[in-house]
Amino acid sequence: MNAMRLGAAVRAVRLRRRLRQQDVAERARVSQPTVSRVERGHIASLSVEKVAAVCEAIDVRLDFVPRWRGGDLDRVLNSRHASLHEATARWFAQQRAEWTLVPEVTFALYGERGVIDILAWHAGSHSLLVIELKSEIVDVNELIGTLDRKRRLAPRIARERGWNAAASSAWVVIAPSRTKRRRVAEHAAVLRNALPHDGRSIRAWLGDPIGSRAALSLESFGATGERGRSTTKRVRCSSASVRPGLPGGAGKA
Repeated sequence: MNAMRLGAAVRAVRLRRRLRQQDVAERARVSQPTVSRVERGHIASLSVEKVAAVCEAIDVRLDFVPRWRGGDLDRVLNSRHASLHEATARWFAQQRAEWTLVPEVTFALYGERGVIDILAWHAGSHSLLVIELKSEIVDVNELIGTLDRKRRLAPRIARERGWNAAASSAWVVIAPSRTKRRRVAEHAAVLRNALPHDGRSIRAWLGDPIGSRAALSLESFGATGERGRSTTKRVRCSSASVRPGLPGGAGKA
């Protein structure tokens, strides 16, 4: 982000809207000198929250675009996702071959668009499973909302393939790391309400899919971890913050 360019943009929009710096400050709940510093590009010592508040006060969206001098950052992130995708598909082929997996299922229904990482179908029970793979956790609320939308639309998407689902389930698989375990623990209550089942529960259900499940677990299925090794561990949280079983699911089938 170019601080000087940001400041010039904030000032230009403020003047265009015929607002004083004090007006913007009151809307953003910051001081007038803070608005002045933003407009002059002096944001190094300001918190992200204050800079964002000033921008939001005049309807300017503040986007952060991470860049890496070492190369293509998207390629690095995508490679982790692809590794988890391949490992998950391999695990199903070895352990749950009765499930049919379709990768990267795109949809455009009722004005909603997106991609389901893996859409799994169990013909014997007419069960659908939406599998969401995450190599990073950016926004927990967005994750829950996106998954809910995909799970809701999944039966309609499946009908286009000749599958008439009796139940639709969801499983969020997160590549394990200390950071992600900590991130999940921080939002344990919200995640527990939206995804009450853990990896052990969903693995058992896969063998006899009766009813529906909504699960979350941190596991790699043998994919290369962030430190270059295979990692699959259960996550233990204190009983004060989360009931046993969230997150988990690292036990082997």
